[in-house]
Amino acid sequence: MASALTIIIADDHPLFRGALKQALTGMAGNPDIVEAGDFEAARKAAEAHPDADLLLLDLAMPGVSGLSGLIALRAEFQSLPVVIVSASDDPATIRRALDLGASGFISKSASIDDIREGIGSVLEGNVYTPGGYVRAPEQDGEVADLIARLRTLTPQQSRVLAMLAEGLLNKQIAYELGVSEATIKAHVSAILLKLNVDSRTQAVIQLGKIGAAQAAA
Repeated sequence: MASALTIIIADDHPLFRGALKQALTGMAGNPDIVEAGDFEAARKAAEAHPDADLLLLDLAMPGVSGLSGLIALRAEFQSLPVVIVSASDDPATIRRALDLGASGFISKSASIDDIREGIGSVLEGNVYTPGGYVRAPEQDGEVADLIARLRTLTPQQSRVLAMLAEGLLNKQIAYELGVSEATIKAHVSAILLKLNVDSRTQAVIQLGKIGAAQAAA
């Protein structure tokens, strides 16, 4: 007998987590559902469930800003598909999420049937986008260059950058990752070089340009 699917729902709004659970419980196999109300809880849930099949990630949650959460999770849990679920469903946000490794994008305004369809499609190995979305090249040359640079970061560098965006100091990041502060300084230097910036602050500002969390998300 095949083991049940495990799906992590990461959203800080209990009502919307409930709506997603309702959509998921109507799917074949009744997946096991793990809930997380902030970004750190989402990360810990992914860590505690290494065989999870899917993570549904809100763009705007406590502990993370915009797409930096996606970058961090894709870096740390490379085999875990991540689908963005957001009210900020403009074409630029969808395109940037896909460019940064999302396996799909579901609008919070979607019907339960559409949510089920999207999740089912990703579980089958496809990339899902809302109906009517047409993928087009990035119009902002600066953002296109930044995304290309971000994709050159190693998984550990991506995690460090996301922690910088949260305002953590080198010694705090070193503690969280279980490495020396000197190692973190080396990672930060490499990040600055790859992003072509001179300071941590500039790196965080650059990260914000690809989609800072909007209040509606």
